[in-house]
Amino acid sequence: MIEELLKGMKPGTRLSSDLPVGTMSSGAPIALPVTVIKGTAPGACLWVNGQVHGGEVNGVIAAVEFGRRIDPATIKGSIVITPTANPLAFDNRTKTAPQDLLDLDQTFPGSDKGTVTGFLADALFCEVRKVASCLVNLHTMGYIHSSEPYAVYKIWPGGKVTENELLRMTSYFSPSVSCRMDVGGAGELPGNIAGALDYQCLACDIPAFMVELGQGSWYTPRNVELAINGLTQLARQFGIIGGAPVGPATVRRATRRQWAMVRHGGLFLSERNPAETIRAGEPIGHVTTLKGEQVDTVQLPVDCIVIGIRRDPVVHTGDRIGFFATQWDIVQIA
Repeated sequence: MIEELLKGMKPGTRLSSDLPVGTMSSGAPIALPVTVIKGTAPGACLWVNGQVHGGEVNGVIAAVEFGRRIDPATIKGSIVITPTANPLAFDNRTKTAPQDLLDLDQTFPGSDKGTVTGFLADALFCEVRKVASCLVNLHTMGYIHSSEPYAVYKIWPGGKVTENELLRMTSYFSPSVSCRMDVGGAGELPGNIAGALDYQCLACDIPAFMVELGQGSWYTPRNVELAINGLTQLARQFGIIGGAPVGPATVRRATRRQWAMVRHGGLFLSERNPAETIRAGEPIGHVTTLKGEQVDTVQLPVDCIVIGIRRDPVVHTGDRIGFFATQWDIVQIA
């Protein structure tokens, strides 16, 4: 559909439409809103996907605002914007679609023979792989954790897209860390990481990565502006927007990450902030019971960087209180 729309559009124009997915029981359509911007000359196609989980509102706003600021008469190539890949979760304000409770970002490339989340993945990815030269998948952490913006990328074994290329692209978003994610999920929560949209793009040799824009369900204007600037620099790299891209000379690359959990329930009182570096054994926070007894001090046996820290203090045994980089280095950007 998108390929056909681009072919039929006049140079220097924009068009808004919907990617059909299915229908609700009432007959109301299930569809993905899409904006297609065609430049004045042929060139690369940047695809911006604003959200796969319902609370990732900063990505939705950044995708919409980036598109609004583009003048089609001033670009080459094209820009495609899907503000939401999961309108069912977005409308329900939940991580997953209530119809099947499946994680869309573990479902790609999708299928039109399963549940509705598979239909959503299939509808989007069938279009992406036909036209995209690069895809940025915008996310946030959950609403109970706060974080500074950071990036996540994966490596497709034997693929044409290199780690250096992905690090350069993520650097435009000034991430607190740029995380190389283990597709096997080692040291992180389990799940079908290979079902992520960016990983499936890499399988098709389309450069793709994730940008996490802070806390879920909160509109954070500075994070939105950071994303718009990053998308602008990326579009410059691909020759879509005129001018040379501007980014930092280095990026802090995290190669190992882990969650920290509590052993005792109560109130978790954090002593740390996102992007902060903590020495091995130093306290991250404490757990106090409702009777005032301190029952747990959370700490890690290695140096770490805070990626996200829990702000909802009410915890039970085994609850996650923070996400940390435990191995990292500084990489020069070519």
